[in-house]
Amino acid sequence: MKKLIVAVVVLIATFCQQASACTNFIVGKDASADGSVMVTYNADSYGMYGNMFRHVGGMHQKGEMRKIYEWDTNKYLGEIPQAKRTYNVVGQINENQVTVTETTFGGREELADPEGIIDYGSLIYIALERATSARNAIEIMTSLVEKYGYYSEGESFSVADKNEAWILEMVGKGKGAKGAVWVAVRIPDDCIAAHANQSRITKFDMKDKKNVLYAKDVIKFAREKGYFDGEDEDFSFRDAYNPLDFSGIRYCDARVWSFFNHHVDGMDKFLPYIYGDDYSLVMPLYYKPKHKLSYRDLMADMRDHYEDTPLDIREGLGAGPFCMPYRLSPLSTKVDGKEYFNERPTSTVQTGFSIVAQMRSNLPDVIGGIAWWTNDDPNMAAYTPVYCSVNDIPKCYQRIADVQDEITFSWESAYWVENTVANIVYPFYSKMFPDLEKVRNSLEDEFQQSQDEVEKKAYVLYQNNPEQAKELLTKYSLGAADRMMEAWKNLFAFIVVKHNDMVLKPEEDGVFKRSEYGLGAGVKRPGYPVEYWKKIINESGDKYLMK
Repeated sequence: MKKLIVAVVVLIATFCQQASACTNFIVGKDASADGSVMVTYNADSYGMYGNMFRHVGGMHQKGEMRKIYEWDTNKYLGEIPQAKRTYNVVGQINENQVTVTETTFGGREELADPEGIIDYGSLIYIALERATSARNAIEIMTSLVEKYGYYSEGESFSVADKNEAWILEMVGKGKGAKGAVWVAVRIPDDCIAAHANQSRITKFDMKDKKNVLYAKDVIKFAREKGYFDGEDEDFSFRDAYNPLDFSGIRYCDARVWSFFNHHVDGMDKFLPYIYGDDYSLVMPLYYKPKHKLSYRDLMADMRDHYEDTPLDIREGLGAGPFCMPYRLSPLSTKVDGKEYFNERPTSTVQTGFSIVAQMRSNLPDVIGGIAWWTNDDPNMAAYTPVYCSVNDIPKCYQRIADVQDEITFSWESAYWVENTVANIVYPFYSKMFPDLEKVRNSLEDEFQQSQDEVEKKAYVLYQNNPEQAKELLTKYSLGAADRMMEAWKNLFAFIVVKHNDMVLKPEEDGVFKRSEYGLGAGVKRPGYPVEYWKKIINESGDKYLMK
């Protein structure tokens, strides 16, 4: 009887429910401060439990099968033969420093294949389990859907390794037409790129076999379906398979624009496009940045709310009294027959997990690959380092059914501890966030400062015994997560005490002050900001005027 690979794929399927509104940023190795190739991923979905996936690689017997469960729903789709060899995977990175992430653009609904076996989420993890390089991952992904059918709708994938990064965009062919149409473009080493739930590949150079890969029928199929009728050289993948509309621009490409705006001069020229006034403006797929980016820069980018741009949402009635840069869902609402929308920035409340992946060619794979990880909105949590070679992953980042999962609270779960603090802070943002930010930044400074020393020790061990290097990095990665959990539990207690009953208890450097008689010092009552009082007065007139 054939052996069935069940446990791993069940974890895959349950770990990310409906991760269909995500953000990816990409940095080529010559655009980074330390020669890293870097990819980021905010996995965003309401109700999703953030969880770090782990696959233990090894050799497999002929006849072993791998079951496929849809990532979003846990629906069983089928099974495929297991590869002869699979590699260790931690989060979105494998032991060969290959990283694959995604954002869903949907595209034309009629192109989903309900008979396909491979969905986008399973495709990511199968590729990570089998790939030795980014190009190899693209080959694996495209051949799998060709053979077994593509169950999902349109998807943009970031596919990278320690030397290069690609954007792969894929959409199915619909019921009864197995396979997918796709195009992959390599991001130049000295450039940065991004995608966020809107197809980003427009025209591409079909003659550049080194940097552009595509399905042989990507244009032919569009003609057959009536999506395109021009000359081949004018073909745009986005325009054929994910035509622009206002939501695709404002909810999705606006996040890409904001990322570029941090690192590229002159992005204001695309504001008419972002406002939805001029669809003819085409924002390039990639740019050469004005400065080289560090992984800390990318962490900041993942925390973006359009601050200090025309899309800034820290003011106005929607921000509440305390300048909250978040908005309640849904994104749009109909009022008196008209539809209104909220901005959708990169940092959002529904992030299940976030990663900044570093892949470094100047180090052995055991040391070179890092998943900087957090299980919540990265603005409200600290990233901790988890090396791609670890023998174990932090328990606080795992999903354990009925112990710590999407409906089971646990103080040992990073997802729940981080969300507990975040949900206290959100409505009192300007009042409470500085306390959180101080702890978050301090932790990340601590990890950054210890990184060189840890990696030097690991490198010395690696020369004689790679397994000892793995053990050291595993211990360090587990300890960093434990350190974060301790700090976050302390932060929870600190915020509850300091801001209890919406006042402020005086403190200095995290220590609460006492009166001369030993009791807690007198509290401060900050009340509403003056600007918010003006809004109250504007609405209520003299109702609350003192007489």
